[in-house]
Amino acid sequence: MNIKITGTGSVIPEHAELNESFSKHKFYDAEGVAIPHDNAVIIEKFKAITGIEQRRYITADQTASDIATEAAKIAIADAQLDQETLDYIILAHNVGDIALNSHQVNTLPSMATKVKAGLGIKIPSCVAYDILFGCPGWVEGVIQAKAFIAAGMAKKCLVIGADTLSRVLDQTDRDSMIYADGAGATVIEASEETGGILAHKTATFTADGEAEFIFYGKSNFSDKDTKYIKMFGRKVYEFALNQVPIAIKDCLDASGASIEDVKKIFIHQANLKMDEAIIKRFYRLYGMKMDAAVLPMNIHEFGNSSVATVPTLYDLVRKTNYGGHKVQAGDLVIFASVGAGMNINAICYRI
Repeated sequence: MNIKITGTGSVIPEHAELNESFSKHKFYDAEGVAIPHDNAVIIEKFKAITGIEQRRYITADQTASDIATEAAKIAIADAQLDQETLDYIILAHNVGDIALNSHQVNTLPSMATKVKAGLGIKIPSCVAYDILFGCPGWVEGVIQAKAFIAAGMAKKCLVIGADTLSRVLDQTDRDSMIYADGAGATVIEASEETGGILAHKTATFTADGEAEFIFYGKSNFSDKDTKYIKMFGRKVYEFALNQVPIAIKDCLDASGASIEDVKKIFIHQANLKMDEAIIKRFYRLYGMKMDAAVLPMNIHEFGNSSVATVPTLYDLVRKTNYGGHKVQAGDLVIFASVGAGMNINAICYRI
């Protein structure tokens, strides 16, 4: 028995928020001091570092569970699955279902429960729950689905990553330009076909203050108690460069596969330069140089949609050869992510 992805689906919101839309914002640092640069300079530097030219936001009447449900429908249809045979719905997110302008985290009931209801699944034995694991949440959800299936507790699981970070942005923080909305879903099943999940690796770092690198905090320029998504960007960058390449190598080594067999690496779309630096360091651990063809990226067009970045990118490449990238049966690919916790994970997967 192998454990494989049999269906994928994604929802990319239609509204594109261009970098130019931030030109009239007033940006302040974490101490509440105005940043002494023209916004055009700030935005151009931001684009050069992150690669982001635009990001996608949901419409006023949508929520995260809405787009998660739509992505799930696409994945279920792609897998040609009777949804009543699903054993688990595992939904990764960070801030739940947030109504426009509320900034209030809403996780009751769980988003997975809302998706199950939205799909119209009737069977009670289909267990729906959420996972809070930062940006690596979807990857970790796939690992949990694999564990359930391997243990004989499930045969078919639906794993979703969905976030609407546009609902928790501090408009006075430069980092607000990073975040986006999106949803990606995958059906995970036991299969007699070759391939599937070969190995996985997960780690949580907290001993050196890593738990505070990405957090929910107050505005840079307001005395109100409203909380927003926040991060110490330099610390996140340095941590990721030091730790993620090692985790990916440990995962690949555990799979028994060769670095030369890796066709694509689907890494969390966090920051263009950071992602490229991570994968270059990963290849250097094997004494090799990275081939740019191994690294599909969509952050320039869609921004950082947190848990949704990896499954949406994989769906786009798998179905549309996004960015000139394609995958086919027999290819060895890696899924990897890093985020709040600080958490790191990776999966080696044979299509």
